[in-house]
Amino acid sequence: GYWGLGPVTAAAAGGGGGAVSPWDIALCATGTAVACENALVLAVLFYTPSLRAPMFLLIGSLALADLLAGLGLVVNFTVQYLLQPPHAAVALSAAGLLLTAFSASLCSLLAITIDRYLSLYNALTYHTERTRTVTGALLLLLWLLCLGVGLLPLLGWNCLRDRATCSVLRPLTQDNAAALAVTFLLLFALMLQLYLQICRVAFRHAQQIAVQHQFIATAQATSPRKGLATLSFILGTFALCWIPFAIYSLVADSSYPAVYTYALALPAACHSLINPVIYAFRNPDIQKSLWLACCGCVPSTFSSRPRTSSDV
Repeated sequence: GYWGLGPVTAAAAGGGGGAVSPWDIALCATGTAVACENALVLAVLFYTPSLRAPMFLLIGSLALADLLAGLGLVVNFTVQYLLQPPHAAVALSAAGLLLTAFSASLCSLLAITIDRYLSLYNALTYHTERTRTVTGALLLLLWLLCLGVGLLPLLGWNCLRDRATCSVLRPLTQDNAAALAVTFLLLFALMLQLYLQICRVAFRHAQQIAVQHQFIATAQATSPRKGLATLSFILGTFALCWIPFAIYSLVADSSYPAVYTYALALPAACHSLINPVIYAFRNPDIQKSLWLACCGCVPSTFSSRPRTSSDV
């Protein structure tokens, strides 16, 4: 079963491991791809001294979370099929790793959204107040919080003693899974509200600049429309990947066929493949570092337009 409880319950029932599920293979392969892609992002950030601004610390936090999520999927596969039977603490630790990683990924996305909003809303003072020390301290608190969430299965948030209370997010109980799903939906609602505010402020700034420079109507609309398209892509992919899984976790229980859980969990895992494309590889500074690392040069057509965290 997903989250690594299958072998535990099978062992408790006196059974052994069965054939490898194609869904678990798909999740393991996805986890491997996620880990490799985000390891590349972290390597670029680590080996490029110029990428030390607070914005890149946030991108690094997201990449680290997604890297751990990918590794967690691989570890979960290993626990299910290579450790027969696995110790309950090992299975719970594997589940905790996934909880920590995906919680940190979602919280890092929220932190990036808040950073973008504040950099627009307090454009005159925010960039001087937002130092690497302040950003690092906030990220430390974020990771400690997510680590606490990851420890919950080991601290009693599990259904090992009463399998009838298991949720589709085994080994979490139905009540535990519902609490996490509601928390996620609230975080998404907050992100949606912040991005709507970002869009509103960006449109107002664009109109003010257009009036000052007396741009024609077509030119006035180009930048806001591009930002709105990017905003729609960010929120659209996030919603499509995560919301069905969250709602299903809220309403379903362990009696539902496991194939439903796998079919909805796989897109959620794939979102960690999309994050580097949205938040890292679109950044000109990271693009430049990648070109230099891969071929030792930067294309003449490369755009070096300065990019800030307020860019949608």
